[in-house]
Amino acid sequence: MALSGGLSEPALAGAFRDEWGRIVAALIHQFGDWDLAEDCAQEAFALASQRWPAEGAPARPGAWLFTVARNRAIDRLRRAATYQAKLKAVASTAMTETGDGGAGEGAPPDESGVPDERLRLIFTCCHPALAMEARVALTLRALAGLTTAEIARAFLVPEATMAKRLVRAKHKIQSAGIPYRVPPAAALAERAAGVLAVLYLLFNEGYSASAGEGLVRRDLCDQAVRLATVLVGLMPGLAEAKGLLALMLFHRARQAARVDAKGDLVRLEDQDRSLWDRAAVEEANRYLAEARKLGDVGPYQLQAAIAGCHASAPTAEATDWRSIARLYRQLADMAASPVVELNRAVAVAMADGPAQGLALMDELASTGALDGYYLLPAARADMLRRLGRLPEAAAAYREALALVATEPERRFLAARLTEVDPRF
Repeated sequence: MALSGGLSEPALAGAFRDEWGRIVAALIHQFGDWDLAEDCAQEAFALASQRWPAEGAPARPGAWLFTVARNRAIDRLRRAATYQAKLKAVASTAMTETGDGGAGEGAPPDESGVPDERLRLIFTCCHPALAMEARVALTLRALAGLTTAEIARAFLVPEATMAKRLVRAKHKIQSAGIPYRVPPAAALAERAAGVLAVLYLLFNEGYSASAGEGLVRRDLCDQAVRLATVLVGLMPGLAEAKGLLALMLFHRARQAARVDAKGDLVRLEDQDRSLWDRAAVEEANRYLAEARKLGDVGPYQLQAAIAGCHASAPTAEATDWRSIARLYRQLADMAASPVVELNRAVAVAMADGPAQGLALMDELASTGALDGYYLLPAARADMLRRLGRLPEAAAAYREALALVATEPERRFLAARLTEVDPRF
């Protein structure tokens, strides 16, 4: 969530990372209004960005931010017709300060047994009364601090569409009186699928940022891995939790090799595999093996198996693309999506040749399911380049360049375009 002025200050950036979700959760719990909670938290951080650089960060940043946000919320309600009713609700909420210096005031009581506060908040937000997409999107917005544009990209929909969905979800919560309350331990299992989806998309945004100067947001990757590790410890019999953690670890093992010293993108086949974290690969293999023993194979385990094929190959040439294509076929049968089909097409191209892969990509393009998704024209451009159809490849690269949003990926595509069309 973008904030004006000073967010680059280390103290404010750290406070946003550590406190945003707690503050919003506490405000939602007290006032029952998602928009009010987000707006007032935003105002508190904006005020901090003005004051902290000059005055210094307070000793307890979370408490400072929460107090400001809560006071702003009360001021707004005081001017609204609903002031008296809301104020009674606020007065009935016990206000106790935690000893950690964070935003524990007014936070929902813990009935869950979840040992990590942030994971507890995610379980709280993933309410089963909401459709899966709505609960995941709201959680990413309210607690993880992702922007509407970032969430829209994760769901492959226009930003305006996602904004409307978020509004509808908030209205349903308010009109139906759905409480923002920490679920008891017995209710965790029915919310686990939503929690897994939140962690998966949080990691994806960190591993391949949707916009900006950098390709990787390590803070989001690290946060997602940490929370997935806690979840595995909390629910050791949940095979997909171990599959998701394995998937994250396989990807994070390659993180150091994904960009060069200048921050430019390095393709998987060109990466220096000596930079891959072999300890992380071994850990991922262990979690994936444990998941398989539980006998409940799901999409995250299949994706982890695909990532494991890449991680186990000593060279790019040794990659078992036929197994990867077969795993993508299984994944498509289990959890069909146009992105899965695009990835399968790439695997088929690597196993059987670019012509076969291009045919699948053209079929996918004809459906319109990935309109606006830059990786489809980028992948088509690569197939056309490999086939020597350079004018068509140049056109596809231009299409991808018009859609890409991160600078490393833009530079990579521009370099590819120059290779096939030196006039660029």
